[in-house]
Amino acid sequence: MRQGVRIGGQVARVRGEATEVPAPARRPRENRRIGGAGPVVRHGGDAALDLPKGPPKILIADDNLQNVELLEAYLSGVECDIRTAYDGEDTLRVVHEFQPDLLLLDVMMPRLSGFEVCKKLRSDPATKDLLILMVTALNEASDFERGVQSGTDDFLTKPVNKVELLCRIRSLLRVRHLKSQLDRTLAYLAEFESAIREPSAEGGAPMPSFGIPPIQN
Repeated sequence: MRQGVRIGGQVARVRGEATEVPAPARRPRENRRIGGAGPVVRHGGDAALDLPKGPPKILIADDNLQNVELLEAYLSGVECDIRTAYDGEDTLRVVHEFQPDLLLLDVMMPRLSGFEVCKKLRSDPATKDLLILMVTALNEASDFERGVQSGTDDFLTKPVNKVELLCRIRSLLRVRHLKSQLDRTLAYLAEFESAIREPSAEGGAPMPSFGIPPIQN
């Protein structure tokens, strides 16, 4: 009588006695690092590509303690590092010490107004790219125009709505992260283009450009 061989849960008909063949062991899924020190690609989920380093740092600048505490309470459910400042001069000092990713800036503050603080930050190469969200009770068109001229990224009017605050913050930080990725990509392409043109400059055979157009500075 013909009997079968069980292979990995399946029975195969062969001559002779039935033989049990164990199923091959399955290798567990693992994270793979592609390209040496490149990003980790996780199977079954989104790729962890160029994630921000640690939680974002947010500076709250307002001379009203109740406003500061309210914003801190709204941000209590967000993973972030928070510092506070209570006048314009203090804001400039904390910005240089703390180096925040985002500044929630009140307009009407002593010593320096929010408009003046914003102008000084934009004129300093070390802080010119800081994200600034002006939080103000002013609602005249001329006030918004002055804020734009001073260099703010966005406005939020008082009384502050929690949902609107969190949406604005996430949107600004997301745009900043995408811009950082773009800057790194352009820097990499510029370096790559320079590397493939070096043999030609030294008199050797030029390397192929792989269809990549030259980058215009």
